Amino acid sequence: MSNEVIKEGNFEYIETGGGDVTVLMLHGLFGSMSNFESLLNTFGKTYNIIVPLLPILTAPKEEVGLDGLLSYINAFVEHKKLSNLHVLGNSLGGHIAQIFALASPEKIKSLILTGSSGLFENPMGSSWPRRESYDYVKGKVESTFFDPNMAKKEMVDEVFEIVNDRAKVIRIVLTAKSALRHNLADKLQNITVPTLLVWGKQDDITPYFVAEKFDELLPNSKLVFLDECGHAAMMEKPEEFNAAFGDFMNEVS
Repeated sequence: MSNEVIKEGNFEYIETGGGDVTVLMLHGLFGSMSNFESLLNTFGKTYNIIVPLLPILTAPKEEVGLDGLLSYINAFVEHKKLSNLHVLGNSLGGHIAQIFALASPEKIKSLILTGSSGLFENPMGSSWPRRESYDYVKGKVESTFFDPNMAKKEMVDEVFEIVNDRAKVIRIVLTAKSALRHNLADKLQNITVPTLLVWGKQDDITPYFVAEKFDELLPNSKLVFLDECGHAAMMEKPEEFNAAFGDFMNEVS
């Protein structure tokens, strides 16, 4: 990825600096800043895209979970003096985007959710990866996508390293359990900003019916399904995702 990672205090992030409109992008549980590479390359000069590295694997145990991640995002937004934000979140990042919108509606202009948790999710399939089995981990990472070839070796290696690090596994499990407890079904009617839902039809982690339920509960939403696409639509179908994102941003900004 060509965008330089900026380090300031406890924060690590990418910022493209393009345009006056700011888009904050939040990655998922096993995700990283590079998940948004196509969006950064396509829209980085049009919008000021900011992608923070969420401290899922590094936060003190007492700060692990959605409450801790929300506090981190609040601190980051204050540090950067951000407002009028368009927030895009994938998977757990979408969950954080929603609770941020609920807690600070005055800072949000729109939401873009893709494969988001918040209603139902099946993290890493029906079970956590067996630590010693590289092939098992490889299969689980491949199941994130419709096309298993999207699961590149460096991606599998990264997840394998995480699940074989006890401290990181504990944080992953605690964060996943926190997300399962934070069901937002009875709160979504309070998110009134324009919201774009971009979903892979073959998403096995947050299946298509989750997207339909979000569309039903959010009062100002638009749902776009991408065929032959799994849980990380912005990676697996970048051109189609970018088209939906670009049209939406033209409408709301």
